Amino acid sequence: MSRSPTDFEERVYAPQRITAIVATLAEDGVSPAHVLAGSGLDEAAPVTRVSYAQVATVLHNALRLAPDPAFALRAGARMHLTQYGIYGYALLSSRTYAQLLEFSVKYRRVIGPMTSMAYDAEHNPAICSFEPLLSLDPCDPLYRIALEFTYAAHLTLCRDVLGPTFNLTAVHVTYPAPAHANAYATLLQCPTVQFAQSANELHFDPAWAGCIPQLQDGITHEMARQSCQQFLDELTHISGTAALVRRALADQMPWRFPKIEAMALELALEPRTLRRKLEAQGTSYRQILADVRRGLAIEYLRKTRMTTEEIASRLGYSDAANFRHAFARWTGKTPHAYRLI
Repeated sequence: MSRSPTDFEERVYAPQRITAIVATLAEDGVSPAHVLAGSGLDEAAPVTRVSYAQVATVLHNALRLAPDPAFALRAGARMHLTQYGIYGYALLSSRTYAQLLEFSVKYRRVIGPMTSMAYDAEHNPAICSFEPLLSLDPCDPLYRIALEFTYAAHLTLCRDVLGPTFNLTAVHVTYPAPAHANAYATLLQCPTVQFAQSANELHFDPAWAGCIPQLQDGITHEMARQSCQQFLDELTHISGTAALVRRALADQMPWRFPKIEAMALELALEPRTLRRKLEAQGTSYRQILADVRRGLAIEYLRKTRMTTEEIASRLGYSDAANFRHAFARWTGKTPHAYRLI
């Protein structure tokens, strides 16, 4: 179930995640050309910028080709600090581990992450939570491998900054235990791994929150922070029309579902021009609106006690039956069956 980032098609992010996936499958005898098939990328012609769309294509290929179901955990473990560029320097020079985590949350978009991240230093100083960006559905393999990659990458990065003694105390995921569940404890070096939980979380000893990275430096951190902020500012300008529509819908929903004419007016475009621009990006206003509705529906079913009727009303459906039909079309399940997973 897709949850496309607003800049899904824009080639603005570093390719290290794709590189890590390709290298991991190459170890298992899978040709890089097969892993990159359909992505527009070629191992013989290295690129410095890729899009979320290309990452998603590579991940789908890897899911189909990988002989080792734990490949995403292994690939994430390759993500050392030096592979994050200026963002990595900002983390390395952080004053404390807590500051590192707070920076990670605020500037995470710089690295084109597979998951969003949350950290509450005041109320939960020993927990980081994550949500995959390319899928909302815990039963979707893309959701699982995005989380596996992120968890392993987070562990590697923390050890690069804080030293090899850093360990996780617990790993929580929202999906049921996969066939390779035993690999989590081994590759994440954490004996407490719990599946089918209410949230995706990494737990660590709270004493680490105040730990000072060995190479902390206030001036370097501020210089790196400014560079990351500049990149985020530039992203706002380069995102395409589809990104602008998604962002506008996200700001207005739920409750308000503007027709394309109203959206065009908000973006200072003629409706015909808006349609043409979206078609050039391989999408349509109707498709984007459905994607946003689908995302909200899954969030409500997973994280609230709202009834099907209440969700249908909030998403602008005339009745619950229409919503149920739409949800079954999106997921292959009824809202009731989805909630029982």
